[in-house]
Amino acid sequence: MKPSLVLKMGQQLTMTPQLQQAIKLLQLSTLDLQQEVQQALESNPMLEAEEGSDSESSSDHDQSGDNNEFDSATDYNTLSEGEQRKQEQQSVDSANNENEVMSDDWQDNIPEDLPVDTAWDDVYQSSLPPSSGSGGGDNDDYNPAARASTTESLQSHLEWQLNLTPMSDTDRAIAVTIIDALTEDGYLSCSCEELLEGIEEELEIELDEVEAVLRRIQQFDPVGVAARSLTECLLIQLAQLPESTPHLGSARLVVEKYINLLGTHDYAQLMRKSRLKEADLKAAIELIQTLNPKPGDSIQSSEPEYVIPDVTVKKVNGRWTVELNPDAVPRVRINSGYASLVKRADNSADNTYLKNHLQEARWFLKSLQSRNETLMKVATQIVEHQRGFLEYGDEAMKPLVLHDIAEAVSMHESTISRVTTQKYMHTPRGIFELKYFFSSHVSTASGGECSSTAIRAIIKKLVAAENPKKPLSDSKIAGLLAEQGIKVARRTIAKYRESLSIAPSNERKRLV
Repeated sequence: MKPSLVLKMGQQLTMTPQLQQAIKLLQLSTLDLQQEVQQALESNPMLEAEEGSDSESSSDHDQSGDNNEFDSATDYNTLSEGEQRKQEQQSVDSANNENEVMSDDWQDNIPEDLPVDTAWDDVYQSSLPPSSGSGGGDNDDYNPAARASTTESLQSHLEWQLNLTPMSDTDRAIAVTIIDALTEDGYLSCSCEELLEGIEEELEIELDEVEAVLRRIQQFDPVGVAARSLTECLLIQLAQLPESTPHLGSARLVVEKYINLLGTHDYAQLMRKSRLKEADLKAAIELIQTLNPKPGDSIQSSEPEYVIPDVTVKKVNGRWTVELNPDAVPRVRINSGYASLVKRADNSADNTYLKNHLQEARWFLKSLQSRNETLMKVATQIVEHQRGFLEYGDEAMKPLVLHDIAEAVSMHESTISRVTTQKYMHTPRGIFELKYFFSSHVSTASGGECSSTAIRAIIKKLVAAENPKKPLSDSKIAGLLAEQGIKVARRTIAKYRESLSIAPSNERKRLV
């Protein structure tokens, strides 16, 4: 084949850096957006935070006192009220005129679009700025959530107690091995024989020594830790109770011999085998329910997660209004001092550097503004569709899909999906992710539609009002919904029930 030149015509869709940045900011959560803004502030000298704008502007006005009508030595407090107002108005007018002239200087000869291959991201490995509360003064900032949260694990909690317990070196080594073999729930993940095989090469010990140390660990806090089974865990906790506790013997009997019947809620067979009356069995079960089947869960090692709502919904004068959360909106602006350094008709390297960063700053602010406007449009339409939920709760939730909102705001469904991901709305009924308000629909007998969220709420209400001795089955719930004109299959009821973490009817059965 000979190399040759071929002329072709075609169409190609190219995403400009501006569009890429707008899409990127649109899908960021509030915390990620704050980090992105912080990185932009560090990499672009044309951007500055607005928090310190008041103090900076006041210092700038003080330094430019030669242009003011009053001399800097004039005591402001000695002026009359009318003169004070006149001086303040003249200062504001002069500042506005200066900003307008400055704005005209740096906005001229700046192209609307940068080249497609413009590099937007500098190589920056930065995170959110460290808190300024490192000092010990009373006025220092501090993070109360960081102080209240705990990073202690179950193993470290038990090792702390082990260090306070008098033991020999051999027993302490066995105890450390046992603690390391615990699961997150607090159960021993292996048998004593397996523990012995793992440490008998280093220590000359026997099985009874391992069991003796295990019994000592089981007395640590939380009570019931290091148990090998659910029965052993509950019996350890019952052993900690005073002997005068009512129905303690019945509870021990049920846990030790009939724990499987208790798990399947087969109360008739349980009463027959244990020879306990219904009242005694009910009291024993109530005592067992006060125990913790997973003692390790009481020691949480995970950090708490906090949600910052992006929009707030309030009812003002009988109408639902939507507002952006001011704490979640980044406050950045263009640094007028650096922007004024941009010169016209100057192609030097320094001036080109300032022009490029100035254009990037302008597009960054436009992307932030576009993000806020899109978020407001989508949130307003969601509130418009889900007024019933705000007024009456989950049972009044209407069916809603992404296409409905996309058609209302004249945007693509993918854009709506980005806006509603990891964005939260603060309502009088709580904080919800925007995706919570979208749900599929189920046809009703009258030809209408009912949302899946409303059906879940109805199922939860029916289960809460059921007879504990005869809980409602999935088929019965489907029949009750059919009486209300909602056609839902039994399998759909089971799916909704599982999503609500509601046990089946045989496991919900109780003694009254």
